[in-house]
Amino acid sequence: MLKFATISLLALTAATPALAETTDSDRDDIVVTASGIEQPRDEVGQAITIIDADTIEKRQTVDIADLLATTPGVRFSRNGSTGSVAGISLRGAETTQTLVLIDGVKVNDPSGIGDGYDFGHLLTGNIDRIEVLRGSNSVVHGSQAIGGVVSLMTATPAEGFGANALAEYGYSDTLTAKADVSGTAGVISGGIGGAYFRTDGISSAAVGTEKDGYKNFAGNARLKVAFSDTLSLDLRGYYINADLDYDSFFGAPADSADVAKLDQYVGYAGLNLGLFDGRFTSRAAVTWMRNDRDYYFVRGTAPDYGYSGTNVRFEYQGVVTPVERAKLIFGYEHERPDYDFFGFGSTDSQKANIDSVYALGIVQPLTGLSLSGGVRHDDHSQFGGATTFGANANYSPNAGATNVRLSYGEGFKAPSLYQLYDRGGSGNPALRPERSKSYDIGIDQSLADGRALISLTAFLRDTDDQINYDNRSFTYGNIDRTRAKGIEATLALKPVDALNVTASYSYIDARDRSGRPAFDGKRLPRRAAHAVSLSADYDWSFGLSTGATLTLVGDSFDDAANAVPLDGYALAGIRASFPVGGHFEIYGRVDNLFDADYATAFNYGTYGRAAYGGVRARF
Repeated sequence: MLKFATISLLALTAATPALAETTDSDRDDIVVTASGIEQPRDEVGQAITIIDADTIEKRQTVDIADLLATTPGVRFSRNGSTGSVAGISLRGAETTQTLVLIDGVKVNDPSGIGDGYDFGHLLTGNIDRIEVLRGSNSVVHGSQAIGGVVSLMTATPAEGFGANALAEYGYSDTLTAKADVSGTAGVISGGIGGAYFRTDGISSAAVGTEKDGYKNFAGNARLKVAFSDTLSLDLRGYYINADLDYDSFFGAPADSADVAKLDQYVGYAGLNLGLFDGRFTSRAAVTWMRNDRDYYFVRGTAPDYGYSGTNVRFEYQGVVTPVERAKLIFGYEHERPDYDFFGFGSTDSQKANIDSVYALGIVQPLTGLSLSGGVRHDDHSQFGGATTFGANANYSPNAGATNVRLSYGEGFKAPSLYQLYDRGGSGNPALRPERSKSYDIGIDQSLADGRALISLTAFLRDTDDQINYDNRSFTYGNIDRTRAKGIEATLALKPVDALNVTASYSYIDARDRSGRPAFDGKRLPRRAAHAVSLSADYDWSFGLSTGATLTLVGDSFDDAANAVPLDGYALAGIRASFPVGGHFEIYGRVDNLFDADYATAFNYGTYGRAAYGGVRARF
């Protein structure tokens, strides 16, 4: 059954493989997630979506999960109010099989049960660009890139000087404010920004009446020093502090006084060196991520339990360009994840070491044809080695009007430290890594001098040795096998300069193939088979900009046995903005326009009709 509902104005323009809304920007034709270096889109055989800064601003979306929700192949769920646990599934994979990067730093949490990333605390305030790669790609990104990669980037410093600010207020006493400044002076460029969000929220429990409030502060900074034309230092930092009231998840969600607090630290320090007129470039970097999570049964007391996950990585990447039409990318990485736990009268601390080497070649043997292929080997201190392969091709017979894409990728996911070593009895040191094989074929067709773009992609992924809790042994085991297959279709139209229309459809058939009678053949939970999005934006001649988005998501199930159904829903929203002078803009939106009822997770609440308005400033 399809229930009609609404949600915030989501970035549907991001739903196409080449369709960030501002197509005149050179950045929209360059991607990084496919090979780990900047690469023209027409050299890439994998399905990648770009969400650019103009799209993020125009959609007025606060939550990254909402922004990603209309991207083809993406399914998401959230456990209630803003700030609650939110997961992103790519092409039917587990949410823990999505690799997440912030400014190039891996931020998946080593202290989580499956090393997943909680999108609940990730808001759009500091984010300038998002790339979503769909399909396995462990050759470049290592562990966890089974479903794909979500890479988020803050803004690069402005030429000269630039500053932006925003303030917004709306439903449930929700306040959003952000500001950033950046600039370049000689050999030094840098920027700093901060974003604050607070809301009284809604009850995370669907049956609850007590609102669950949320506060979030995010800060970011960048500094680049170009010592010469060939040598530079690159420093980046990102920080999130969050405070969430939530409803107890021990049993069915119900009103409670529980509180969760988060501090997330992300750091990057790298040196870039170019030699032989740029034919050999090197990047050496140290990255650091720390996630501290404390949980309280009652606010104002000492934390009752908590987790701390840290990941320190050393990365070296070399790129050799012997001739114009060929590149060899190679690298070494050392990674040391660790986690600490306290609570319920006990403590625990575990760590692992992973050493990785990889090589990837990119060649253009013929005009319009780009071929890529690579191999990676990871050596884990617990389970040993894992080798993965990948290859893709992109061919255009007519200078980019038509692009045919082919891709094969392998993925693996190392068992999490919790799954390996949990002292509560569920840990299993004998676990093997999860493994996947992913296949893509697609075509992108540009028509009417670029005013129309049609894209079709078919995919298949098999995942073996998937880790799950075994109710027979009461430990984690490699007991699951899954298969996901489907299609992604997008259409972007710009019939006149003032009008942008984007539509997308994705079908995902993600099923259990474990052979266990209770689950075999069943749909994987919270992964609807069908999703459709339609968005339109119009810029009026007197400066007003208006837009609307409609999103439809089909039925799904909340559990692996397919005993708890989640009804499908339709979401819609409207928005507008208007410039005031040369530096200011007022804007507003209405989410959940028809005040409908829906759920992305069973027994958890969602927002009703909500209106917001604000002002932006640029200098």
